[in-house]
Amino acid sequence: MARKKTTTKKKTTTKKMSLRPSKQNTIILGSLLILFSMALFFSFVSFYFTWQDDQSLLSEFADRNEQAKNLLNKFGASVSHFFVYKGFGLASLIFTVLLCITGLYLFLNLDKKGLLKKWIWGLIFMIWISVAFGFVAETHPLLGGLVGYEMNDFLKDYTGTIGVVLILIFGLVFILVRFFKFSPDSMAKAFAKGEKTIKDSKSTKTVKESINDERDTPITEPVEEKPVVIDTYTHKKDIPHLEKEDNPKDDFQVNVPVEEEESENLNMEVEKIVEEKEETDNIADKLVQDFGEFDPTLELGNYKFPTIELLDQHGSTGGITINQEELEENKNKIVETLKNYKIGISQIKATIGPTVTLYEIVPEAGIRISKIKNLEDDIALSLAALGIRIIAPIPGKGTIGIEVPNKNASIVSMRSVIASSKFQKAEMQLPIAFGKTISNETFVVDLAKMPHLLMAGATGQGKSVGLNAVLTSLLYKKHPAEVKFILVDPKKVELSIYNKIERHFLAKLPDSEEAIITDNAKVINTLNSLCIEMDNRYELLKTAMVRNLKEYNAKFKARKLNPNDGHKYLPYIVLVIDEFADLIMTAGKEVETPIARLAQLARAIGIHLIIATQRPSVNVITGIIKANFPARIAFRVTSKIDSRTILDTQGADQLIGRGDMLYTQGNDVTRIQCAFVDTPEVDKITEYIGSQRAYPNAHELPEYSGEESGTSIDYEIADRDAMFREAAEVIVTAQQGSASLIQRKLKLGYNRAGRIIDQLEAAGIVGPFEGSKARQVLVQDLVALDHLLSNEGN
Repeated sequence: MARKKTTTKKKTTTKKMSLRPSKQNTIILGSLLILFSMALFFSFVSFYFTWQDDQSLLSEFADRNEQAKNLLNKFGASVSHFFVYKGFGLASLIFTVLLCITGLYLFLNLDKKGLLKKWIWGLIFMIWISVAFGFVAETHPLLGGLVGYEMNDFLKDYTGTIGVVLILIFGLVFILVRFFKFSPDSMAKAFAKGEKTIKDSKSTKTVKESINDERDTPITEPVEEKPVVIDTYTHKKDIPHLEKEDNPKDDFQVNVPVEEEESENLNMEVEKIVEEKEETDNIADKLVQDFGEFDPTLELGNYKFPTIELLDQHGSTGGITINQEELEENKNKIVETLKNYKIGISQIKATIGPTVTLYEIVPEAGIRISKIKNLEDDIALSLAALGIRIIAPIPGKGTIGIEVPNKNASIVSMRSVIASSKFQKAEMQLPIAFGKTISNETFVVDLAKMPHLLMAGATGQGKSVGLNAVLTSLLYKKHPAEVKFILVDPKKVELSIYNKIERHFLAKLPDSEEAIITDNAKVINTLNSLCIEMDNRYELLKTAMVRNLKEYNAKFKARKLNPNDGHKYLPYIVLVIDEFADLIMTAGKEVETPIARLAQLARAIGIHLIIATQRPSVNVITGIIKANFPARIAFRVTSKIDSRTILDTQGADQLIGRGDMLYTQGNDVTRIQCAFVDTPEVDKITEYIGSQRAYPNAHELPEYSGEESGTSIDYEIADRDAMFREAAEVIVTAQQGSASLIQRKLKLGYNRAGRIIDQLEAAGIVGPFEGSKARQVLVQDLVALDHLLSNEGN
């Protein structure tokens, strides 16, 4: 037989690409996720204790010489800042739990069927908790994070506070029903069970009462029951099929156990437990009943508020005079100009204000609003007027507004504004009367609700008068015990007239001679001292278990807080800076950082900021400043860019000046004629207040010692750095005393260069620390340096 030749083909096995990782890689990835989640957890927890110290290091991640205080150093500080501050706040801890669970699924090779569901519900929890913290803990933004704060702010803008509460409740119900399988049936069953228990207890009580009634009957009654038993027995005997089954003795025994039932159902008296009354509130109520509520104004009980006669009546006393010819002429010109561009008007109405008249027009159907808006300059040309402003459309109305300045403007006096019933009857914490609107109504707002105010405008357009109007409003409405001012005046002449009320209304540092701050170095110390005051007040609110200054003072007045525990009545503090641009130019970040911190956190504890500047540029009014100053006032500016910098919209460049201003608090823009108060009037008011009995001293802020880079410690010659001589030569040659110069020239780290600078100061080669400026070099040349160093040991 021929052997069949078998040919064996080599099978070529091609490895298919698989996206699925191997078991070993899965274990490695799982362990990595577990460890990474632990690292994130420790970073997030540590962030809440070290974020203030690590804030300045976020931009210096690449510098190895800088060390963060976070448990995971700069990595932990950066990651925590991203997830906690810019993310979901405290809810970010859920993200670490989700990562850890995912790592365990991979490491233990578990079925990943329910993993996606856990992630979805975890993210829902994170968002809900973040928004809830953003709503409840609005004064602590780190709890809700930027996501919670922004979402809460967005929801409030559209639904209000009640709407946010309802949305949060719906989210909670959704989570309880879908995740925890909560059902109303369980509540119904529990309710029915409780009802049944009550009914059973009532029936048991009824049975007990019937037994007790039977036990109280005469003894002859059981004798009457005996024949009934015998009859039952004889009846059973007559029935054949019951005779064998039942025993008469058994029947008798069954009917007799009355004594046992009586012993079991004996009445038992339960003594009522009287709970002890809590005396905490009663003590406070008793103190209020005996001594009355605490009165912070008692120390200056005879203080008299300024009278209205101290203010002058500027302009006409009869109000606004209506010039009918001017109104008719302007109306005809507006209608004619629009008609030239084929824009018909179905209705027009005029509202006369002190300086501006508002013409409200209703265009015919089919007319584009943008077409009218683009005719702003043409209408101004036809009217030959300065400062035409078109509002298209007017918020809340179906009309288009054209604001035209009056030829004869009326002066709004501070006297008419203060005397108005709207200001006198204002139930506000810090009422401010700015002036009058176009409809000639007094415009009053609450500084405590703003909570901070930014004022800007070109030189000579009314900023100083606006500041005087703000301060005058508060002086007419608040007692010296209720509000204190911190006045910063780099120009040194604008706010000096308030020196007379130093011991009534002003606050200052303990070592400061003048209450009105004019030196930029003292401004930095004052702002940092104000930050310390803010932290101290928050600590008092924490121990008092209240959320804001109003609740704290109300609790203190009701004598529910013990002064022996450090509690005291806290007045409002208003910081007024007359020229902010000058501080930014000279001090920069040293001023901007504490102001930004105060603006972010100080609203709840009664510290409010009023900042004015004549230079509304982006390097002065930065993004941090604008974000925390929702209330803004713009006087006339020279360009549309400046108007957008202040208000985020144009319009301030079309004002007519002399107190004409635009006010916004984050929504609509309102045109107001600022009330005019002259310097002699303010002088009379301060003289009137200053002549009365005052406190012994001005309100003292916490003491603050500036943290300077330099030091006055004398370094021993033997302890000097090895490169001290080379560094001294570099400084003297360049005639510039800075640590950065030593870093660049000698290739040293920042800490070592800083120590050398301190040693050079101790040796008398460079001068003391001067803020952001370079130190002064006290040695002129290298010859003088050699002479100085050679004579040190003698």
